[in-house]
Amino acid sequence: MKHGKKYQESAKLIDHLNQYDPDQACDLVLKTSKAKFDETVEISIRLGVDPRHADQQVRGAVVLPNGTGKVTRVLVITKGEKAKEAEAAGADFVGAEEMIAKIQQENWFDFDVCVATPDMMGLVGRIGRVLGPKGLMPNPKSGTVTMDVAKAVKEIKAGKVEYRLDKTAIIHCPVGKSSFGADKLLENLNALMEAIIKAKPAAAKGTYIRSVYLSSTMGPSVRVNPLKF
Repeated sequence: MKHGKKYQESAKLIDHLNQYDPDQACDLVLKTSKAKFDETVEISIRLGVDPRHADQQVRGAVVLPNGTGKVTRVLVITKGEKAKEAEAAGADFVGAEEMIAKIQQENWFDFDVCVATPDMMGLVGRIGRVLGPKGLMPNPKSGTVTMDVAKAVKEIKAGKVEYRLDKTAIIHCPVGKSSFGADKLLENLNALMEAIIKAKPAAAKGTYIRSVYLSSTMGPSVRVNPLKF
C-alpha cells in the first residue's frame, strides 16, 4: 500500500517495535493526526479468547467520561408512556409499528443506535435481518433492550459506546476525537479498557489482552503496552 507524505512523516515519529505507555500513545496519536478534519481516534484490542465459543464472547457497553465527540441519532421503538419518556430524554425518533414499516418499506436508516422496550422485540425481530448486519439490532447486553428508555437515551447521548468481539477475536472501538487532547483521550481509553477487563469470560485461559493499538482515522497505529492497564 502506498501512503501519502503526511502519513510517511507521521510514521517516522513512531517506533513500531516499541510498546508505549497509554499516556505516551495518546500523545503520539495526536502528533500524528494531521488531516484537515477532526479525526476519530480508535482502539483495536486483540484478546486471547476463541470467538467460536459462546462462553468466550466479550460484549458490552460503557459510557466514556468525555463522550465520543460524535452527535448520535437515537431511534426508540416503544409506545405509550415509554414513548413520552424517550422523547423527553432527547430521543431523535420515537415510534412503534410505523417505524418498523418505515425501515421495511423505505429502507430508512437515518439513526445510529436503536433502543427498544422488551415488549416491542417481537416487532423488531421482523427487521432483524436488516438491522443485524448494520450493527443496529437492540440487545440487552448493550443496554439497548430496556424498560428504562430515558436512562438508555441519556447514556447514549452522553457518549456510550458498545464494544464487541469480532470473528478474529479483535475489538474495534472509538475512544474520542483528535480535538479532545491527550488527557481526555486517556480518560476515555482507561474507562473502556477497565470495562473490557471486567468483561473477561470465566472460560478464557492464558493471556487475556494480547495486543492493543491506537490510531487516528488517517494516521499510523501506535502499539500500547497491555500490561499498563
